[in-house]
Amino acid sequence: MNTPQNNNGFNLLDEDKGDLKQEFRKYLRHWPWFVFALILALLSAYIYIRYAPRVYETKAKIKVLDESDGLELPTSAFIFKRSNINLENEIEILNSYIILEDVAKKLNLNTLFYEEGTIQTAQIAELPFYFEQLIAADSVSKSMAYVIDVKDTSFEIIDTKTEETVEIPNHNSFEINHDFPFQIKLNNDKASLESVGKRYTVIFRSLRNATLALKSSVKTETIGERSHLLELSINGESKLRSERILDTLIMTFNRDGIKDRQLVSQNTIDFIDDRFVYLASELDSIEDNRKEFKEDNNLVDLKTDASLDLKQRANSDEEVFKVESQIVIVDMLRETIKSNLKDGLLPANIGLDSGNTNSLISEYNTAVIERDKLVRSGGEKNPAVKFAQTYIDDLKSNILKSLNSYRQQLEVTNNQLSRRNSKFIGRVSRIPEKEKLLRAIERQQTIKESLYLLLLQKREEAAINLAITEPSIKVVDYALSSSKPITPKPNIAYASAILAGLLIPFAILYLIFMLDTKIHGKEDILKLNNKIPIIAEIPDISKREKAVFVDPNDRTILAESFRILSSNVNYLLPVRDDEKGKVIYCTSTIKGEGKTFISINLSLALSSMNKKVLLIGADLRNPQIHTHTKYEKNTVGLSDYLHNASIDWRSNLVKGFEKHEDHDILLSGNIPPNPTSLLTNGRFKALVEEAKEYYDYVIVDTAPTVLVTDTMLISQLADVTVYISRANFTEKKILSFSEELFSSGKIKNMAYVINGVGASRSYGYGYNYGYGYGYGSKELA
Repeated sequence: MNTPQNNNGFNLLDEDKGDLKQEFRKYLRHWPWFVFALILALLSAYIYIRYAPRVYETKAKIKVLDESDGLELPTSAFIFKRSNINLENEIEILNSYIILEDVAKKLNLNTLFYEEGTIQTAQIAELPFYFEQLIAADSVSKSMAYVIDVKDTSFEIIDTKTEETVEIPNHNSFEINHDFPFQIKLNNDKASLESVGKRYTVIFRSLRNATLALKSSVKTETIGERSHLLELSINGESKLRSERILDTLIMTFNRDGIKDRQLVSQNTIDFIDDRFVYLASELDSIEDNRKEFKEDNNLVDLKTDASLDLKQRANSDEEVFKVESQIVIVDMLRETIKSNLKDGLLPANIGLDSGNTNSLISEYNTAVIERDKLVRSGGEKNPAVKFAQTYIDDLKSNILKSLNSYRQQLEVTNNQLSRRNSKFIGRVSRIPEKEKLLRAIERQQTIKESLYLLLLQKREEAAINLAITEPSIKVVDYALSSSKPITPKPNIAYASAILAGLLIPFAILYLIFMLDTKIHGKEDILKLNNKIPIIAEIPDISKREKAVFVDPNDRTILAESFRILSSNVNYLLPVRDDEKGKVIYCTSTIKGEGKTFISINLSLALSSMNKKVLLIGADLRNPQIHTHTKYEKNTVGLSDYLHNASIDWRSNLVKGFEKHEDHDILLSGNIPPNPTSLLTNGRFKALVEEAKEYYDYVIVDTAPTVLVTDTMLISQLADVTVYISRANFTEKKILSFSEELFSSGKIKNMAYVINGVGASRSYGYGYNYGYGYGYGSKELA
């Protein structure tokens, strides 16, 4: 029980292997196309590698420094290993339009230089001779292009827009008047002298387009998950240009970060400088009043009568001084806030004793800096910017409320101190009024001087902070270009070419095979119908070869193929005891498959073996046998015999081929209007029975089966039916019709003959080998 199953398994494996070999052989027949496609692909790859522009990759690495690094206590972010740096924000700032526009301005990236070669044009960082741009980078509004030909004694500049050519003598544009937006001059160095005879192109484009192009070409990526490193990369034809871009971008980004850190210190210095002007004028006025007062009252020095009262009074004056100083500072801050319409930074740490207010001012300055960063990266209409502005407005309102509340407290304190001070004044009422006035002047002078010194100290602190601002980044690697181009890569190009050279013809052939609905050989029929045997494959013959072998001793490929067919037909003929002839039908599914061609040559093949053969043209609707003979279409034949009972079919036989003495032909005759009734009136059956008595083989060329029913009406008379299909002509789907005829028993003892098969398809061998073996080369030529 297991043995048959194992055998079936081996059979399936053999069939799979056979199918794979057959599929492989099907594609292998078209090997010239694979070779051609492979050569073409490799040639294309060679041309691409030879002439494609060399693109190099340039990279740089930077480390973003944390602003909070210092001596402060560790925060929760430090304890839990979380960084205070948001690298995504830094990447967005690096790729922001403002930063890149600044880089484009500094390097004049809206000016492009190209060196034109014989085949390709390559981009270069700068011209090999002196070039001075006369127009600012941001003033270029439209594209302009100029071609510079370096001649032996002059420059030739062509405006590509107007096609105007201007000659610059002595290689020096400074010596003539021109309208070009640049000046050029050939130096005496080696690079300049080597440029003679070459052509260069200078292209000006708008700064916006240059910035957008730079924005799309520069890529910034993080290195690792926990590191603060960023990798900047750019691809370009010119190494020098790419390295300049990345280095300038790093410097611009660093300077922008430093500028942000210096902004608070600089605003503090500017605020104090403005107050210095006011305090200086106030001090000058007080000192002038004191001088005038002493001069008018002849005062040099006054002593108090009671040291205790004076001491208490001095303490009271000191407290009043502190309160009044705080009031002055509060008033100055309020005035500054009200005049700060653009929500700029506020001065910090100017001596205000209110810790709540100082905290709000510091928080306000931090919010202003963050808002400015968001405006530069996202624009003023960004929702985050609007949210930050609302937060700033709230802080500003809170600061004003805090200052107002603090001033009210100071005023209450000042009133209390004033009342207490009045008591002390009463105690020293013996002191002259002059001393009172003088002390008031001196008190005002002391307040202004103390405030002046305080602001001067704060200014120095801000100046120190401004001078020692740390950089925002650390350069790990400056821009460095790869030694080998990233494109083109020969290995990848050739591998892709080989792959394309194989896949493209394979894909085309696969589509052709998939969309092909024609049969081409024995294997196609076996896949669709393996119940009906295939007894021969007739090779396709060219127009210059004879379609009918008229010589019985012919040794051509065609003649040998029909001898094989005749031999195989004999194996299909039933074995009978009588000596009557055998009836062989030749039919097909549709017109044009070569049934007449097969029937004629099959009859001649049998005749060449000294057999008596009768060829009957039974296709009464479209007779074609006469086209291979010297007789006309309307020669009396089968139709005349079937219609007229007085005609003897023997009298209508003709000799179509003189060298075949045992070969007779009964042509179709005149085309009748009712071929079906003629074939079924009994006379055709009588003809066949009579012919069998005299001839060894009766070959009948019948009508196509799918078009008319003529063949099925007389099919019972045939001993074997040769069913013809034509390679590259017969549709696969119509083979089901012949299988249906065989399965239903309408046509018995059927066998396929494939006509017009290519020489390389018949049984896997060429006809030049199979049929030509042993017969010399004369007939095969």
